[in-house]
Amino acid sequence: MPATFKQTFLCRFLTMLFAAFLAAAAGKESIAQSQAIHAIDVSNARQLHKFFQYTGNDIPLISGHRGGMTEGYPENCIPSFENTLRHTPAFFEIDPRLTKDSVIILMHDATLERTTNGTGKVSDYTWEELKKLRLKDKHGNLTEFRIPTLAEVIEWSKGKTIINLDKKDVPLEMTADILEAHKATANVMCTVHSAEQALYYYKRNPKRMFSAFIRTPEELEAYEKTGIPWKNIMAYIGPKNSPEAHKMLKLLHARGVKCMISAAPSYDKLPDSAARASAYREIIQDGTDVIESDLPIEAAAAIRELSPEKAANRKFFRRQELKITKSL
Repeated sequence: MPATFKQTFLCRFLTMLFAAFLAAAAGKESIAQSQAIHAIDVSNARQLHKFFQYTGNDIPLISGHRGGMTEGYPENCIPSFENTLRHTPAFFEIDPRLTKDSVIILMHDATLERTTNGTGKVSDYTWEELKKLRLKDKHGNLTEFRIPTLAEVIEWSKGKTIINLDKKDVPLEMTADILEAHKATANVMCTVHSAEQALYYYKRNPKRMFSAFIRTPEELEAYEKTGIPWKNIMAYIGPKNSPEAHKMLKLLHARGVKCMISAAPSYDKLPDSAARASAYREIIQDGTDVIESDLPIEAAAAIRELSPEKAANRKFFRRQELKITKSL
């Protein structure tokens, strides 16, 4: 009898311990799966064009350059995009590149050393080889995060945000093909460095939205000659809040075009956070509509109070519960 009692007690104890462990694990998983993000609610091309239309009464927009470069979160990967969206609405400039076997992945550099624990050229590796690498954050610290494919990011972004594809080594035809395959007209726009690039995409899909380099009157004239409607265009006007940029603001606003300054190569480099915040605010106060930044969370916080109370584009922003499948 004593032996039986001990066995029964031990069995019950172990059962209770296991149940407690499962409950704790379930609670932990539940927390990981219930994270709210700031989503951009755009579901078709018409809404996308409206989102980027200049009205003079809009909430200033934030573009996360390469998704943002926060400590612990590498550039050009989905967890970094999600981290930014937990703090602010944003769309994301990203960098598609080709692997050896023609899979389009996200990677800014042509080589692997700066952003991964790999070495050599991206184009020398297959996707099966690259998917095993781990990404580094901006300080070079190795993380658990992996290189994503462009297809994964396109599908992830639907209903959450807008991605802006920069031009690296992917041919225009391949980019247009993958966007058509994924029906990505509402959630993807293309950075174009010339009117000729924009015209190629426009002929493939007249609903395509562009982030166009229009830094001079001559570049503006080249776009006007293409016949591409201005509603399809957001304009990148340079890295500085300069007199030249202000001149382009007036010309483009008159055409209903929102304008973007990229702080990534300029004001993001200021060593003092107060100086950066002042620069971000000045950009918006002087009339620019969009700030592209390596520090999107910081830039958003600096300009938050500059949003009009009854902004025309407020209807495009909403809170959304984000499901995280990874256990913490």
